[in-house]
Amino acid sequence: MADALSVIPASVLRNLSDKLYEKRKNAALEVEGIVKQLATSGDHDKISAVINLLTTEFTYSPQANHRKGGLIGLAAATVGLTSEAAQHLEQIVPPVLNSFSDQDSRVRYYACEALYNIAKVVRGDFIVFFNQIFDALCKLSADSDANVQSAAHLLDRLVKDIVTESDQFSIEEFIPLLRERMNVLNPYVRQFLVGWITVLDSVPDIDMLGFLPDFLDGLFNMLSDSSHEIRQQADSALSEFLQEIKNSPSVDYGRMAEILVQRAASPDEFTRLTAITWINEFVKLGGDQLVPYYADILGAILPCISDKEEKIRVVARETNEELRAIKADPAEGFGVGAILSIARSQLSSEWDATRIEALHWISTLLNRHRAEVLCFLNDVFDTLLKALSDPSDEVVLLVLEVHACIAKDPLHFRQLVVFLVHNFRIDHSLLEKRGALIIRRLCVLLDAERVYRELSTILEGEADLDFASIMVQALNLILLTSSELAELRDLLKQSLVNPAGKDLFISLYASWCHSPMAIISLCLLAQTYQHASAVIQSLSEEDINVKFLVQLDKLIRLLETPIFAYLRLQLLEPGRYTWLLKALNGLLMLLPQQSSAFKILRTRLKTVPTYSFNGDQIKRTSSGNPYSQILHHIPSASQISEDGDINQDIGNSGSHNGMNFAARLQQFEQMQRQHRMHAKAQAQSRNSTASLSKLCVQDVQRAEEQRRQGSVTEMNRPPSRSSRRGPGQLQL
Repeated sequence: MADALSVIPASVLRNLSDKLYEKRKNAALEVEGIVKQLATSGDHDKISAVINLLTTEFTYSPQANHRKGGLIGLAAATVGLTSEAAQHLEQIVPPVLNSFSDQDSRVRYYACEALYNIAKVVRGDFIVFFNQIFDALCKLSADSDANVQSAAHLLDRLVKDIVTESDQFSIEEFIPLLRERMNVLNPYVRQFLVGWITVLDSVPDIDMLGFLPDFLDGLFNMLSDSSHEIRQQADSALSEFLQEIKNSPSVDYGRMAEILVQRAASPDEFTRLTAITWINEFVKLGGDQLVPYYADILGAILPCISDKEEKIRVVARETNEELRAIKADPAEGFGVGAILSIARSQLSSEWDATRIEALHWISTLLNRHRAEVLCFLNDVFDTLLKALSDPSDEVVLLVLEVHACIAKDPLHFRQLVVFLVHNFRIDHSLLEKRGALIIRRLCVLLDAERVYRELSTILEGEADLDFASIMVQALNLILLTSSELAELRDLLKQSLVNPAGKDLFISLYASWCHSPMAIISLCLLAQTYQHASAVIQSLSEEDINVKFLVQLDKLIRLLETPIFAYLRLQLLEPGRYTWLLKALNGLLMLLPQQSSAFKILRTRLKTVPTYSFNGDQIKRTSSGNPYSQILHHIPSASQISEDGDINQDIGNSGSHNGMNFAARLQQFEQMQRQHRMHAKAQAQSRNSTASLSKLCVQDVQRAEEQRRQGSVTEMNRPPSRSSRRGPGQLQL
């Protein structure tokens, strides 16, 4: 201190702390001259003393004017030292950096000015303080004072120039500083950081691309900034880096892929588009590096396929196709289970397009890595079954294709059909709305006969009789109407002459017994008309209910469709197909006379000729009622087994072509008894419930309840003899 006072006049020190800038400036010039003389003489001890004086007495002074003077004095001392300033920077720079956080904005301004002048003198020697300077500049870029910001910008440009021309700059030490600040929200700081990234990336000797994963997320974060300028700067920087990635032989795709996957789900549209564009390029360029990240990438792509922005949808679809075209091996780290899990999760997406692509991926995995997929089947099977209830028909059809691919194995086929029946049981609306679509498509994909046999086996032992009846009726309607089941119908038509047809008929018969109308339809289709007539005759009055009549109405209308053209043509030979006529007349007798179905069938039967074409021989019947005439000429049981197959002795057992029709009829009647008992049990249960409810009626309602009970008693009174049904009358 004493040495410094001996070389700096008191007047200079006094002016250095003056409130007037001009006096401080003139004093600083005198300090510069003094230090220059000391440097010429090589008296560095006194130079250190001068710097120490300026630091302790001025820059750390509680008086603002003293601090201003100290800063300008330190800058002047550095100018005076010129080329020898480097050895004193440890004394000069720290107090200046400390002043950047001064409460007085003018002090901060002069600190920027002082460091600017210091940097101009020392240039490259300045780099040793780079981290501290960068930290200070980062804070000053967001300073509340516009003049300080302006001064900081000037200093920043100078520091950038120094760094770009210096070979002492350490990018490894700089990156942690950059990474710490990349998520700062202040727009001025963001501009400052993007500026540094751009400048450093332009330096050939600095490999910013190698450190891109450290600050990539921060750049993507800036794409959604409220400032258009910041968004533009961040986008420009990202575009430059993407171009470098395309031209670089070595890139760390993995770390960046993790960042891109997260950003692809950003609520900001521009961020999503940029992220998905990068992912698209990575999939094309990444090769083996991206194999462990395929599942994550797929998880980012699938939602974007349904993005509201068309540009994003286009890029996402392209990326999805690129990814699917890559045939990676599980041995190389390709995670079949992980990708399957992503596809499964996306099946719950609210967007059809995403669900469809998720199913395409499951299908692709099944085709390429079937064994691996089946190992994870338990994880996805329930989800695939639920997808059968999807509101989109296209999704349902794809789900069925996936199920069909899985069901190539007998075990999985059985499992699929069991679960399918279970879903229909717990969700009747699924059967009603999608049942036909699902069954028909499965028949195409998995062989109709195989599907129907399995369904029949399951329904034969179905405990829920009401559901079994509904399900069989649905299957029967599909069998009779669907073009996909034409071959199955042709096979059943040959039941009396073809062992395969007979076997199928017997296979379906047991479950079809749940529905009288289904059995009758099956017999008409299989041309077992005598058995159809026997089934009709076996029906009791309890079987003829509203549900039965509705089903009968549907059958009568189906008889007028092209599917049953063969049956209508057989009516041209009433002498040969007498059991067909008897069966149809039996159905006619079950229909209410005023129903449209009755009129349709009666009209059809009226067209039956009163003669029979049998080769060249024409047999005419006597005039009169054609129905009675035809039925009168029915051959005896010893002469006919089934229509069109005369003079074969069926014996007492009613067996034909290996089919024991008497046993079949007994099987049908037994099943119908179970249904009747079930219906009675349900009715009793409802009555019991109603009785319990009546016990809880309040006293004030008892009179009304007694009146109602009286009405019920009257209704339950046996009818008079005149009101009873006569023989042959149908009770509706």
